Amino acid sequence: MKLERKPVRGAVIATVITLLGGFLHFYFALPALNIHNLDAYVFLAVLIIAWCSLYAMFSHSVTRGGDDDGEKMPKDYLDVDEDGNVVRKRYSRSGKKLAVFSMKVPMAMLLILLAVAIVGTVIGLPVFRAKAYSALLITETSDFTEDIAEISFNQIPMLDKDAAQVLADRKLGELSDLVSQFEVTSGTTQINYQNRPVRVTYLNYGDAFKWLNNFRSGIPAYIVIDMVTQEVTVQRLDEGIRYSPSEYFFRDISRHLRFQYPTKMFSDVNFEIDEEGHPWWVASVITKTIGLFGGEDVTGAVLVDAVTGESTYYDVADVPSWVDRVYTADLLVQQYDYYGHYHNGFLNSIFGQREVTQTTRGYNYIALNDDVWMYTGVTSVTGDESNVGFLLVNQRTKEAKYYPIAGAEEYSAMASAQGAVQQYSYKATFPLLLNVSGQPTYFMALKDASQLVKMYAMVNVQQYQIVATGSTLAQCEKNYIALLGGNNIQVNSSATDQVTGVIADIRSAVMEGNTHYFLRLEGENWYYTVNVSDAPVCAILNVGDRVTVTVYEGEGELRTATAVDRA
Repeated sequence: MKLERKPVRGAVIATVITLLGGFLHFYFALPALNIHNLDAYVFLAVLIIAWCSLYAMFSHSVTRGGDDDGEKMPKDYLDVDEDGNVVRKRYSRSGKKLAVFSMKVPMAMLLILLAVAIVGTVIGLPVFRAKAYSALLITETSDFTEDIAEISFNQIPMLDKDAAQVLADRKLGELSDLVSQFEVTSGTTQINYQNRPVRVTYLNYGDAFKWLNNFRSGIPAYIVIDMVTQEVTVQRLDEGIRYSPSEYFFRDISRHLRFQYPTKMFSDVNFEIDEEGHPWWVASVITKTIGLFGGEDVTGAVLVDAVTGESTYYDVADVPSWVDRVYTADLLVQQYDYYGHYHNGFLNSIFGQREVTQTTRGYNYIALNDDVWMYTGVTSVTGDESNVGFLLVNQRTKEAKYYPIAGAEEYSAMASAQGAVQQYSYKATFPLLLNVSGQPTYFMALKDASQLVKMYAMVNVQQYQIVATGSTLAQCEKNYIALLGGNNIQVNSSATDQVTGVIADIRSAVMEGNTHYFLRLEGENWYYTVNVSDAPVCAILNVGDRVTVTVYEGEGELRTATAVDRA
């Protein structure tokens, strides 16, 4: 017997089911409906294949005429009408033509999608577009000592992200009302908050049941970790965070963004706070600039109020200055690697490899001019253990500066620092690049097995056998400068100043297990802070004593001193 075709009915049923399934797929997978997004092509291809399969299933209904042995279907057949009378019917050739047409169109669309995806991929390959890839990140060669001023101790981050995570987890554990319902997310964002380097992180609901208990009021707090003092603050909110990755349905931040901006591609959604402490989500918007799928770059950012869900799109040039991360470090590293490999052509990156460079295997962040800059070293592709220079890139504007300073690769410096305190088995954090007395210097914290910072180390970039350690930053710097002088390296001491005066007020406080003294001299409105291990004489000083304070040039009510002596 032959199957009778009902193409219109089959098309309607297939369309309804496909649209329903497509919505569910879009709701959970959240693909950006963008010509530069390969997931969008896969999404459309799945819809087409699903529709064709459903159409083939539902456009056939009952058996009519003909045998199964291949006999041609007759033009007429007998049927029974509603009144039970036998009537003669004629097969509809137009229905058969409609059925064939209905299958050809979607299959043609599927082939077009496949062809566009293949061609778009091929024309964006580095072998054909090496010059375009090398131009994604434009760097400016600059002078290190002119650009990177010696920064005050209260601007140098002492923690890395792992240590900050441990401190945040421990702080939440002290709060019984929060720890029973929430948990710290496994990630922090480094930002400049009120001119200080901090890491911020948000809380997640403990599980679905705890979400049911709390979703009406939202997440009541976020955590700020001061990377200088290592102080952890739980910032309570008047109105809770209602949009986050741990929410469900349309308050999930990724779903909230996708349904508001169905065509935009997002590479990163990170948590930040503005200068007033209000929580925001910053979603970096990307596009592909080479072919259809190559040359990823950022075009702007969507800022979402974490409390209300209101959002605004900004082009890169218009992003508010309090935002610190628009370009991710991984993207910036990738773009520089494209330059390092392809600026002399694709073939040169494989054969000859003249002036072919790449970034080292890690990166860190430093605060400059109220922005966060990503730092990484640049080395050759031959696999040696030295750097040919360093790269600093602004994560908000993508301003990039290259410093041609030859020296030790970061992991060699880390090994040197660990070797200096090998009896303690401390592990070094990935270093920061600082200007210490006019010398490019690796600075790193030394942590124990519990991720707690125990000591600090400074390693000279150009002579990495010069390693100084100390239990405080001031002590570490003092030891380092002494080593520089002992190795006949000229030291620029213009970043520090000595002030002599009479003590008008002296106070002390214990912070992180160390005693700190605060001295105010007559005629001044600010205090100098110093660790007692760097200035033991402070323990016996009194108001009225005359002293000489060695201090970094700086502003504000608290200024860090490196030494105090009787005058």
